[in-house]
Amino acid sequence: MNTEITKPLAVITGASSGIGAATARTLSGQGHPLLLLARRAARLDALGLPDTLARSVDVTDADAVSAAVQEAEARYGPADLIVNNAGVMLLGEVAEQPADEWRRMLDVNVTGLLNGVRAVLPGMVGRGHGTIVNVGSVAGRKSYPHHTVYSGTKFAVHGMSESLREEVAPHGVRVVTIAPGAVETELLSHTTDAAIKADYQAFKDAIDILTPEDVAAAISYAYQQPQRVTLREIVLAATAQAA
Repeated sequence: MNTEITKPLAVITGASSGIGAATARTLSGQGHPLLLLARRAARLDALGLPDTLARSVDVTDADAVSAAVQEAEARYGPADLIVNNAGVMLLGEVAEQPADEWRRMLDVNVTGLLNGVRAVLPGMVGRGHGTIVNVGSVAGRKSYPHHTVYSGTKFAVHGMSESLREEVAPHGVRVVTIAPGAVETELLSHTTDAAIKADYQAFKDAIDILTPEDVAAAISYAYQQPQRVTLREIVLAATAQAA
């Protein structure tokens, strides 16, 4: 463990691009050592951030997530923050969408998030201190066409987060849900239906949507509040995004 580090360890899943990478840069700039998890290890290394442990981990592998957290904590001290950002968005019509796309979204967006929570939560509860940030979506608060399963996973994130918050509040642990609208990330590229993808891209191109840095700033703001203050949910979207 580097004795010169004064800020606590932050863990970020889905850190190779988009919101995860922007959050990594933001927290690193504030002096936090980081554990960055994603499947694309080269992208994590390319961020070039100091005091950072980067590991190629699929969040659906609970043992791998837990092992990476243990390795980072041995090096940098206890994890005080996790940002559960890893997610996939596979838009489609339920009548036609391949069932394996449903399973992938449920595995990553729901089970993967729980794996991240489980890897840090016992330590946080034991110390009576810590913050869990779960990245939801405005699609976890209202429905949109072609978002049926994706929206279902994000409604699950919002519901689980609020229930978890109530569960761990007596232990001094905070749970924050960040619910962005459309963001300029690679998320849309996961969608395999070309027509749906084109329609969504046209919507994104028509307005000045959020940047990953906008969302990272919201995450940082929530975390920087005194530990006695929990911003339970932050919903943010481009001003021009009406729905």
